[in-house]
Amino acid sequence: MVEEGEADPLAAWTEHEFRRYLTCGILAFGFARARCTDCGQERLVAFSCKARCVCPSCTNRRMAEVAAHLSDSVLPAVPVRQWVLSAPKRLRPHLMRDADLAGAVLRILLRVIRAELHDSARGDPPSDARLGAVSFLHRFGSGLNPHPHFHLAITDGLFAREDGEDGGPLHFHPAVGLDAERARALTPIVQRRILKLYVRRGLLSDADAADMLTWRGTGGFSLDGSVRIAGHDRAGLERLLRDCARPPFALHRLRPESSRVPLSSSDARLVYELPRPARDGRTRIRLSPLELLDRLARLIPPPRVHRHRYHGVFAPNATWRREATRYGREDMDDAGSDAEPNEGKGTDALVPSCGHGADRGPRRRWAQLLARVYEVHPLRCPACHGQMRILAFLTDPAVVRPILRHLRIPEHPPPVRPARGPPQTELLAVDSPSPWDHGGQATSGRDPFDQSLPGDDGTWSA
Repeated sequence: MVEEGEADPLAAWTEHEFRRYLTCGILAFGFARARCTDCGQERLVAFSCKARCVCPSCTNRRMAEVAAHLSDSVLPAVPVRQWVLSAPKRLRPHLMRDADLAGAVLRILLRVIRAELHDSARGDPPSDARLGAVSFLHRFGSGLNPHPHFHLAITDGLFAREDGEDGGPLHFHPAVGLDAERARALTPIVQRRILKLYVRRGLLSDADAADMLTWRGTGGFSLDGSVRIAGHDRAGLERLLRDCARPPFALHRLRPESSRVPLSSSDARLVYELPRPARDGRTRIRLSPLELLDRLARLIPPPRVHRHRYHGVFAPNATWRREATRYGREDMDDAGSDAEPNEGKGTDALVPSCGHGADRGPRRRWAQLLARVYEVHPLRCPACHGQMRILAFLTDPAVVRPILRHLRIPEHPPPVRPARGPPQTELLAVDSPSPWDHGGQATSGRDPFDQSLPGDDGTWSA
C-alpha cells in the first residue's frame, strides 16, 4: 500500500492496528460471561480491540468516552467556544510528522486567543487571568484525506482570583462582543507567527514566508470561532465534544457500490458519502477496498501520542484545576435535583445522568458508553429486562473452546487470507486458480462464522 513514487513504506504501527482490528468482537479470542440476576439468562460478551483509527465500534466508543468525561468532569458550567485552525497545504506535511512542531503551533494559537479573551472579557480581569482549553489534533479531513488541523474547546472567558493570586474565590469573566467576524480577524496574526516559527526551524526560507504573506486572503490559513455553547447546555456541549473527538471515518457513510459484486472481486468498488459537497461539487468518493485500506493506513496516529490535551486551568498540574472544573456546577445540580430521575425514554433510563454527580472515574463503564453510542444497554437482560452482572473474564483457549463448542459457536477465529501474489504473476497466463484466491465463497446457507446464539441477535464487544 505504498503510493507510486513514494520512497518510505507505511509506518510499522499501521500493520499492528489492522491486525488488532481482526481480533475485535471474536469470541474465540476470549470473552466476558454475564448472567442476569433475576432470570439467570447468560450472555457472552466478546473483547474489543481498542484500536485508535480502524475499528468503527472502538473509535465511536472512545469518542463517547472522551466527550462524556469532558462534559461531566472537566468543562465547568460556563460558555464554551469551539476554535478550528487549518494551515495551507504547504505546511501540513510537517505537522503530520513533527509532534513538537504541532505543539508549538498550538501554543501560538492559545496565546493569540487568550489575548483576545482578555481584551473582550467583562469586568477588567487581572493580567494573570487564565483560560481553560481542551485541544484535539485531527490528522484527517472529511474525505479520508490527510489534513492536520486543530479543534479546540475553550472557555469563552477567563478565570481569575478576586483578590489576586493567593486570595479570594475563583471568578469567571465572560467574553463580551466576541463573534465569528472578530474571531476571523485573528487569522492574520496567527498566520504571521506560524510562518515565523517555520522560518526559525528551517522549514521555510525568508523569501517563501514573505511570498506566502502576499497570497490572496489569509494565504490558506483559516481560523473559525463561530460555534458557541451556553454554560447550561450540557447536551449541546457533549455533541460539540463528540465532533472534536470523532474518528477519521463514519461507517454509516460507507457502502458497496453494487451488492451483486463481491468485495473479494477486483471489480468491487466502495462509495463513501461526504458530509458536505467538496469544492469541485463531489458528494461521494468512489474507491476500491485496497484504496480504502491505504487511506485509512495513512490516518492512523502514531503510538504513545495523546489525541487531546488540556491547557490553562484544565492542565493536569494547574493549581486552579479543581475549582475551575467545579465552577458553576453546584447551581446546575440544585436546579436538576427537582427533576424526576430517569424521566423520558431511550438511554436516559439506562445510564446515570450526565450531571456532575455521575460517575467521575477516569475510565467510564463500557456498558454506559455502549448505551450512549448505540442507544441500547448491553447488560440489560433481553428476556426480563433485568440487570446482568459479569461473572468472569475467560481468555484461556482450553476453557474458551469447550464453551463455544457446546454452544455451537465457531471455536476458532476466521482465517486471515495470505497476502496476494506480486503484480508480476498477474501477467502470466495461468488458468489454474491461485492458492491464495478464495473468492469463491458460499453465498447460500448459514454463515460459517456465525457467532449468534439461538434467539440472540448478536454479541457485544467489551
